[in-house]
Amino acid sequence: MGRKFFVGGNWKCNGTSEEIKVLLSLLNAGQVPSGDVVEVVVSPPFLFLPSVKTTLRSDFQVAAQNCWVKKGGAFTGEISAEMLVNLRIPWVIIGHSERRALFNESNEFVGDKIAYALSQGLKVIACVGESLEQRESGSTIDVVAAQTKAIADKISKWSDVVLAYEPVWAIGTGKVATPDQAQQVHSELRNWLQKNISAEVASMTRIIYGGSVNGGNCKELAAQPDVDGFLVGGASLKAEFLDIIKAVEESGKETIVGDMEENVAGGREENHTFAVNQQKGADDREDEAYSFL
Repeated sequence: MGRKFFVGGNWKCNGTSEEIKVLLSLLNAGQVPSGDVVEVVVSPPFLFLPSVKTTLRSDFQVAAQNCWVKKGGAFTGEISAEMLVNLRIPWVIIGHSERRALFNESNEFVGDKIAYALSQGLKVIACVGESLEQRESGSTIDVVAAQTKAIADKISKWSDVVLAYEPVWAIGTGKVATPDQAQQVHSELRNWLQKNISAEVASMTRIIYGGSVNGGNCKELAAQPDVDGFLVGGASLKAEFLDIIKAVEESGKETIVGDMEENVAGGREENHTFAVNQQKGADDREDEAYSFL
């Protein structure tokens, strides 16, 4: 069964106000497949989330790059899921390798963060991936399976989760997993979901690839049967991001046309919860949320 292609752009800690305006103008003017064919989500730094959401074309969505593991409070420097809901931000990236490595986020902590974000109505791009040392030792599958299990231990519904396989050794290095390497890991992850969750979850969960994706390698990667999209780093700040969005059409892959959530068991229920959570707080405090712009 086909799955709607998903392309995320992780802008990381990059951009000034003027640079963001230029990038938004580029994205807004770009010719890309319709939202029925590919789902596009961009993830600017937190400071720019409201302005990007307001200015960005309506067929693209916005994600935060991280959020805290519980309700807000005395956690200096953190961003809560409730804040993102208040700003009407639908997506969040959790478990990125840079968070795991630089901020010592364990598998269990990442699982807790994902569970809490989902409970507040956010959709999650959940990242897994191995280091170069782990790949060379032959433990890639064990590593990503353990990371995925830590998520599965904390959640029961997967319709609002996209799994992002990002081999750490390929992020920002210019190295990229070959299409066969990416397909192998994605296939193993899907098999793990089938054996440990359900055949339905395995069939419908989108597993996307990240790791030096660019305009030159995206078409061949997109053609792989278990590669359902990309989480793009540096190239998402350039014009070639538009070429990456187009990769699914040019690959000839069959995908779902329409609303992904309507094709997943429990999706309608979760979508309703998301809409309610987005409305609650955002409507009550809209003036406060946008007063700093």
